[in-house]
Amino acid sequence: MTTATLTLSRSSLDLADARFKSLKGPIDADLMWEVFCGIPEGIDRYLVLRDLLTVAPKVYYQLLLRHTETILPFIYTPTVGEACERYHQLPLKTRGLYLTLHDRGNILNKLQAWPTQDIKVTVITDGERILGLGDLGANGMGISEGKITLYTAAAGVDPQQCLPICVDAGTNNLKLLADPDYRGIKAPRLTGAEFDGFMAEVMEGLRAWRPHLLVQFEDFGNNNAFRLLEAWRHKMCAFNDDIQGTACITLAGLLSAVRATGKPLQQHRLLFLGAGEAGTGIGELVAQYLHLRHGLSLEEGRQRCFFLDSKGLVCSSRSNLQHHKQPFAHDVPFCPDLKSAITALKPTALIGVSTIAKAFNQEVVGAMCGLAERPIIFPLSNPTSKSECSFEDAFRWSNGKVLFASGSPFAPLHGAAGALHHPAQANNAYIFPAVGFAAVLTQSRKITDEMFVLAAEELSKMTDMQELEQGRLFPPFQRIRAISKVLAGRVAQHMVAAGLGALPGDFTGDWEAYVADRMWHHDHM
Repeated sequence: MTTATLTLSRSSLDLADARFKSLKGPIDADLMWEVFCGIPEGIDRYLVLRDLLTVAPKVYYQLLLRHTETILPFIYTPTVGEACERYHQLPLKTRGLYLTLHDRGNILNKLQAWPTQDIKVTVITDGERILGLGDLGANGMGISEGKITLYTAAAGVDPQQCLPICVDAGTNNLKLLADPDYRGIKAPRLTGAEFDGFMAEVMEGLRAWRPHLLVQFEDFGNNNAFRLLEAWRHKMCAFNDDIQGTACITLAGLLSAVRATGKPLQQHRLLFLGAGEAGTGIGELVAQYLHLRHGLSLEEGRQRCFFLDSKGLVCSSRSNLQHHKQPFAHDVPFCPDLKSAITALKPTALIGVSTIAKAFNQEVVGAMCGLAERPIIFPLSNPTSKSECSFEDAFRWSNGKVLFASGSPFAPLHGAAGALHHPAQANNAYIFPAVGFAAVLTQSRKITDEMFVLAAEELSKMTDMQELEQGRLFPPFQRIRAISKVLAGRVAQHMVAAGLGALPGDFTGDWEAYVADRMWHHDHM
């Protein structure tokens, strides 16, 4: 961190603190909003928000709920990526719980010593794959803190019932290991059986501590993410947002986009650049949707999805493929790169989950336009610096025909006729808070793929054709509480009907009304 940035951060915070002290009576939210909007740098806005949460939590949540769409980029992506990279250097106080290798044999006791015991939701990471930034070790706490806030902002989960956790199992980031300011364990990461044993103690400790706890896995590396999910999703109420949440919001975007094309999803062919946990998770949920709603077998659904990794097209002629890629190794000729794959496979949708900036260049977008009147192009990689293309480029190169969604936000553009076109942001925060709140309300034993299919379908219904023509594949995020009310109600209804959740004792008979009534608000403080 530069001295200038540190100075700006402290002066921004000092300004806020001075205004706190100058006020007589309650802190004024409008004044604090003025302070916030006057800070030029994203990282400084992030720090001011954290300090405001400590000094005046009611005002913090008042602003968060009033200006959710504006504040979101400064508590989550893209700003949280920079915050995680520099977490050990920033002037902040950790709000979450670290479970480290030094706690082995004592995990449950440490959980039971946490000051707030009525915890119902946790976001847990080991910091190995933070966004597209790689292994950030104990600095990954920033991602858990950011994600857990969205449960309150988006779905109304009581913040006192939310706990961010970072599992510190070491790091392979040589720069952090050599940094004297790094506060995490300075040792290489645990791997294999040792890591699994440590995580088993963590998960068993969480289950013993809070039997109905919702656990969200976040930003674990590919080698561990799938294995952890499969090991625990059937034993407790757990899901992986990178795999399942990303899949759900992408499926919702696809269902909206295909309405604009006039062809149902089963008539489309999807090509993914990137074959990690996010990409193959999307492919699996697309296959589940086609199976559940259109009668295709899972294998037939997977046949609509093709993947490119760093070695080329994932196909049956390749050997030694990772386990999560094998279901998508179709019997097609090998293609060495994206251009040849587009030519050979003729996809109508291109999805980027590669973290390769600008991979969708003018030639790629032009090739997609030659295959579809309304090409679907989703550069989903985060943060913005890793996006496969920008909205401006995709819009210009396609002459405004692109159906676009990205992982990080982009500004709207005026088309040739002067109309404003809005880039859709495939933000997981549309999904995981609502699904999680449904699980909390019903004490669901599991989170299943069908729940994510339901959430995707409901979200995709919230935009009309006029909004789709403006680029809005999703409803405005500023309405997120109203959106979450519908999604959580629908998913909670399914949880109870499927026998996985229990009907609340005080249920009123109307799920949407019940969810709305149970949402936490800053006036409750």
